[in-house]
Amino acid sequence: MKKALHTKSIYRSNLISDIRIAKEAGFDAVEMVGSKVLSYLEAGHSVETVKELLAKYDMKIVSVNDICHVEDPDPENIKRISYEARVLSKFCQDVGCKHIQLVPLLAHAGKPWEEVKKLSAEAVVHVLDIGKEYGIVFQLEPVAWSPINSLPKSLDFIKETGRDNLKMVIDFWHLWYGQGTTLEDVENLDKDMICNIHFCDGKRNPEGTECDEEDLRGWWAGEGDIDMPAWVEAVKKTGYDGWWSYELISKRHWEEDTKAVAEKCSALMDEYVFNA
Repeated sequence: MKKALHTKSIYRSNLISDIRIAKEAGFDAVEMVGSKVLSYLEAGHSVETVKELLAKYDMKIVSVNDICHVEDPDPENIKRISYEARVLSKFCQDVGCKHIQLVPLLAHAGKPWEEVKKLSAEAVVHVLDIGKEYGIVFQLEPVAWSPINSLPKSLDFIKETGRDNLKMVIDFWHLWYGQGTTLEDVENLDKDMICNIHFCDGKRNPEGTECDEEDLRGWWAGEGDIDMPAWVEAVKKTGYDGWWSYELISKRHWEEDTKAVAEKCSALMDEYVFNA
């Protein structure tokens, strides 16, 4: 098993700083926020500089996270996600990264499940086929408040796409919050279907109140309501031996010392996952 920092945890930092900070905090890799990659490239900076920095710090980028609204068939949205897929896939190919995260959201909310998965699959295959040209395997994140919000639904949707380059990321908070996934579902998942783990704690909002993800996920491992040891053990039972990313989505922690946040993420992963 290997330890990465999801750079959403240090969201106020940029791509170049993220790599150094993660290394200094004890990580071997980063899961890079997609908007940071796009901002870096659109500012005219070189991929060669990123490659040199990764080599300097002996670091990897294990995933780029993410392309959102991939379920929406609107022509303008298809144009946008296709553009992002090509730019990010080329970047990943250049820096030796194999995975990009896809996030379907609410375009088909309220529709029957069979219709949701059919329409979503028709939209997402454009992205999957672009990524295939660059050797990219995409990781699907089921979002708690979206129609595709559980592990069983995700696997059903992946089958519907008819493509072999779409697999899973196991995000503790989304799967726990969505309440459609059991620990047994995780334990029984084929390890070869897992691209990455999002290690994260959090809470649910009281019934009748708004779900504010940046507040509900703003808790260190052990401070929230997720049974972290049980979720870690469920993943380990699959035999998965790849990357684990600490993902702290928290408007409170984004305003704290960036390196200190990264260091605490590293220490908590050691405690809960690597038993250091």
